Amino acid sequence: MPLPQPNRRAFLAGSAALLAVPALGLRAEEPKADNDGFVALFNGKDLTGWTPKIRHEKLGEDKDKTFRAVDGVIQVNYEKYEKFDERFGHLFYKEKFGHYILRVEYRFTGKQAVNGPGWATRNSGIMFHGQSAESLRLDQDFPISIEYQLLGGLGKGPRATGNMCSPGTNVVMNDKLFTTHCLNSKSKTFDGDVWVTAELEVHGSDKVIHRINGEVVMEYTQPQLDPKNADAAKLIKAADGKLLLEEGTISLQAESHPCEFRKVEIKVLKK
Repeated sequence: MPLPQPNRRAFLAGSAALLAVPALGLRAEEPKADNDGFVALFNGKDLTGWTPKIRHEKLGEDKDKTFRAVDGVIQVNYEKYEKFDERFGHLFYKEKFGHYILRVEYRFTGKQAVNGPGWATRNSGIMFHGQSAESLRLDQDFPISIEYQLLGGLGKGPRATGNMCSPGTNVVMNDKLFTTHCLNSKSKTFDGDVWVTAELEVHGSDKVIHRINGEVVMEYTQPQLDPKNADAAKLIKAADGKLLLEEGTISLQAESHPCEFRKVEIKVLKK
């Protein structure tokens, strides 16, 4: 999503009625939990369980292979793009979740796609509490969701990662409803192609915690749909007026800069 800017209107969320996601992708053996209770959502070999949605393309199409599994990582790749043309992409996992810890290892690589927006340089994200992949409009740029924003340093000053952005949603922080589009975390800056561990702890609509390399960098509560956003308004209507987000889809972003996800794993928590 665009870089954090003060006084910018918010956009985020998903809907309890349209968030249900049928099993997408190929069937596979049930992943097993490790000693910490985490289960791998990416098997390290292929995109089983994941389905791409590229703007202006049908669900599952991804004609230029934006998302692919190579050498044990999920790549966001633009080798086949002549130019980006705002073809924002998201790779959706087949299930929805509400209470969990998601752990992802990521890094930025290479150069940005031709004519990618300036704010999207070394910019990606993890979308959660999102609407279903099937409910996205063909030309919709971002799913209604909350975004755990991932930013790489530009080699010229501080640039926090692990931020919060809001396509069609709002959140509450320090008992105040925030409708600004993005809120910065207090993380360090990570220049170069270094691997960073992003951890997202979600307790339904009660609390959300962002961690970077094990350190808490942001906390907020009451993730909710923004009634001023047209797509979110449809989800609110389908949910009989409910704003708070209790669960939803998880997806990885493609915003025009190549990046890699080496590990994507989840630990489901009790409510």
